[in-house]
Amino acid sequence: MHRIFRGKLLGALAALAAAAALAASALTANAQTSADAVEAQALPTTFNWTSTGALIGPKPNSTHNVVSAKDPTVVQDSTGKWHVFFTVANTAGAWSLAYTSFTDWSQASSAPHTFLDTNPNIGSRYAAAPNVFYYAPQNLWYLVYQTGLPSYSTTSNINDPMSWSAPRNFQNEMPQIVEDNIGNGFWLDYYVICDDTMCYLFSADDNGHVYRAETTVGNFPNGFTNTQIVLQDTKNNLFEGGAVYNIDDSDDYLLMWESIGSNGARYYRAYTADTLRSTWQPLATSQSAPFAGAANVSFPNGAWTTDISHGELIRSGHDQTMTIDTDNLQLLYQGRDPNSGGDYSQLPYRLGLATLAGGATC
Repeated sequence: MHRIFRGKLLGALAALAAAAALAASALTANAQTSADAVEAQALPTTFNWTSTGALIGPKPNSTHNVVSAKDPTVVQDSTGKWHVFFTVANTAGAWSLAYTSFTDWSQASSAPHTFLDTNPNIGSRYAAAPNVFYYAPQNLWYLVYQTGLPSYSTTSNINDPMSWSAPRNFQNEMPQIVEDNIGNGFWLDYYVICDDTMCYLFSADDNGHVYRAETTVGNFPNGFTNTQIVLQDTKNNLFEGGAVYNIDDSDDYLLMWESIGSNGARYYRAYTADTLRSTWQPLATSQSAPFAGAANVSFPNGAWTTDISHGELIRSGHDQTMTIDTDNLQLLYQGRDPNSGGDYSQLPYRLGLATLAGGATC
């Protein structure tokens, strides 16, 4: 009887130990779920920014009578050096690309500019709205831009603006779905982001539609197909200048899209999704409480713009995942004198840097 009792006792103790282990595992899982929930909520729902004055403006020379600096894309390489590509327009209304680099933002205003139309591979042609990133699977830098179609150049040395290759197209013609919905707009402002298995090409049409095409990571930059409308609103609410980011190296994503306000000034709306194929949900989408706009950007040294327009968030890395750090959120954007007017190509756009309140600066 003693051995039977002892056996039952040991069995009961083993059962209790298993139950305790199961409970501990559940607590760990719940704790991880809570941690993931906190991480997913790292991006605020209301935003307040503080901006510099204009940091980067046009630097005309004897062969480039440029009047603006706009549509920036920015990346920091592994040495800590900043690389900024942007659109310029000259007095004749011709659009092209320019490049500058520096090691500290205090040098941004004085850093020299290189006009990419002096690169013989790119040449003197229409080019605008760049998007730069390092495609790690190929050990190549990609510069995405518009030439009338979604185009790209590559280099293994981002420090040498003459090393960019001649442009090639992701897609050689406008997809039918864009043609059917573009109205009087333009297909433009192409932006690439990849996850572990797929690469996506986002684009605008100046008519209230956000498009997404796709290819595999292994097939990139070829094979972009299946263009779909993934977000739509009125023309002014989803105009152009979009960008998409991974949030904090998580499973969550941020889409920001330039809108035109009731007063004509531009501002940014924002949406989130839990995958790049999921439905985009509104995050900050009103002119009075935008992601970034005149309503929530302050200027300690005096307001120089009411437009918070076509720009890019500072990324925490430089690869194709387009990851941002919500503890250090900054936006390089284009603005202009609110009293300026005339032909769009002649508007005096300059680049400023806004920092989210509570975040550290670069």
